[in-house]
Amino acid sequence: APPTGRWTLWLPWKRSRMRTRRSSPWACMLIAEVKTMAESIRINTEEYNEEFSRKLKVGDSVLITGKIYSARDAAHKVMTEALARGEKLPIDWTNKFVYYLGPTPAKPGDPIGSAGPTTSGRMDAYTPTMLDQGIKGMIGKGSRKPAVVESMKKNGCTYFAAVGGAAALIAKSIKKYEVLAYGELGPEALAELTVEDFPCIVVGDTEGNNFYEEGQKPYRKI
Repeated sequence: APPTGRWTLWLPWKRSRMRTRRSSPWACMLIAEVKTMAESIRINTEEYNEEFSRKLKVGDSVLITGKIYSARDAAHKVMTEALARGEKLPIDWTNKFVYYLGPTPAKPGDPIGSAGPTTSGRMDAYTPTMLDQGIKGMIGKGSRKPAVVESMKKNGCTYFAAVGGAAALIAKSIKKYEVLAYGELGPEALAELTVEDFPCIVVGDTEGNNFYEEGQKPYRKI
């Protein structure tokens, strides 16, 4: 579980999106103070749906408990190709969370190794098709392309950022990891994760707002 005191989430963005001469190509700037556990919005995945998703706004701090599903670009490619052939997917994605994750091997006694998010843009080419399957929550890091944002608005899907650079901390929120399909893809296989108080922040809501942009505004110099 995340710390009980105030803690900080740092989110990166490319230099081309920043208006400062001293920024490194992938500088990390403070854009949000994540709320304490008591202030966070708690999400039970069994109760999560489009109505719940559309109530969330950028900047909201959340703690997710229940089942989420990991799949990276390789799994997304396989699934979209299967859909194009008219085949059924291994799971029903209705109201599900997808986590862009490729974990490291687990140590003895642990359900999973380091479990930090991968860059969400790797999935952008496949995301509109996958959101049409009913996904209502995406967890990753980094900005998304306009086509993805439009699909989020249409499908009522919220985009969350996990804590980049804190893979070991995130792993403590994961209680079980089970591969469901595409085992040949190794860490990129489709898997089910049982999580408890998994910490995230809303960085893209169903109205098209982008916290990566909103968070920069107080730090911009005219």
